[in-house]
Amino acid sequence: MPKQIEVFYDVSSPWTYLCFVNVQTLAKEEGAEILWRPFLVGGVFNAVNPTMYRMRENPVPARDEWTRRDMQAWARLAGVKIVFPPKVFPVNPVKALRALLWAKEQGREVPLAQAFFELYWSEDRDISQDDVVAEAARRASLDPASLAKAITEPGVKEQLKKNTDELIARGGFGSPTLFVNGEMFFGNDRLPLVREALRRA
Repeated sequence: MPKQIEVFYDVSSPWTYLCFVNVQTLAKEEGAEILWRPFLVGGVFNAVNPTMYRMRENPVPARDEWTRRDMQAWARLAGVKIVFPPKVFPVNPVKALRALLWAKEQGREVPLAQAFFELYWSEDRDISQDDVVAEAARRASLDPASLAKAITEPGVKEQLKKNTDELIARGGFGSPTLFVNGEMFFGNDRLPLVREALRRA
């Protein structure tokens, strides 16, 4: 059985952008395949992790400044640009996430995810807007009109809900959440432990 990493991800998280880049390198080095699982992190926060909202409402300046510096250090290490906070934050990622589920069927999920991450986190553009979603489609060599129609389909909407509910049922509480042989890991900084789990497998 091939080694596999399940990656539950939401493009509205900067730490997930870092993981998205880094886990692909790790998987290639370890001969593992990645199963990408888009989900709505806001739905998870609402159900099991409401403290995230309280943290935003009650900022701690020293912690927040450290977080910004830490994020930029990780971004340099990964070779990506992250604008934080972007002008629109938090953003509504629902259209993007539904688009990713449709793109999976076209074999274009990873290029589309890359486009959404770059547009939002590197270029500071609002991925909840239809024109930005269309731009992501073009960058991923997908037809914007077909994508726009697909994300309104009930099946795509239901799949996003199923992925979100599944992560909650499996003990997840944020993005990115990764699984190796059922063992859960949370966050870009846990990738060394993901590598170790793959080697144990």
